[in-house]
Amino acid sequence: MTDRKLLNIELGRVQADRYRELPPSGVVLVLDNIRSAHNVGSAFRTGDAFKVDKVWLCGICACPPSAELHKVALGAEFSMPWEHVDDTLALVERLRAEGYTVICAEQTEHAVQLQRFRRDPSKRYAVVFGNEVDGVRQDVVDAADLCLEIPQSGTKHSLNVSVSVGVVLWQLLSPAD
Repeated sequence: MTDRKLLNIELGRVQADRYRELPPSGVVLVLDNIRSAHNVGSAFRTGDAFKVDKVWLCGICACPPSAELHKVALGAEFSMPWEHVDDTLALVERLRAEGYTVICAEQTEHAVQLQRFRRDPSKRYAVVFGNEVDGVRQDVVDAADLCLEIPQSGTKHSLNVSVSVGVVLWQLLSPAD
C-alpha cells in the first residue's frame, strides 16, 4: 500500500492570526502548578489542536516567554489566549461563578471514568490538570463539580500530565459520530 503523507499546507489548518476568530469550544484548560515548561508547552500545543478557548497558568507554572515552552508549543503560546494567576482555587471559584462546570482530571473516590462522561455542548467547562508529582490540589478537587479519571490497566498509577491533557481533550472535544 502506498499512502502519501500530507504536506502541512494540505491539512487546511487555520492560520495563527485567524485562530482567535474561530467559534469558542466552551472548554478552558487550568494548569495547577505544573513545573515543567515542556509539559506546559505541550498543553498549549494540544489545546491549540482541539481549539480550547484559553489556557490558565496557575501558581508555579512555567509561563511564556520561555525557550523550553516554545520548543514544545511550536508557537501555540502566541495563537492561544492565556493568562497567569497566582491561586488555582481562587480561579476555580471565579470560573464557577462565571458559569463554568469545573472538572478535575484526577483519581478520586467518586471520579467518573472518562469514557462514561458526556459533555453537554450547551455548557462551558474548565478542566483542571495538576502538578507532575502531587496532582490537583485537594482544595481545588473539593471545589470542583466533578473529577474524571482516565482508565489505566498497567502498573503505573498515572500518566504524564501532558499525555493526560491530550487524552481528556480528545474525549471532550472529539466530533460526535
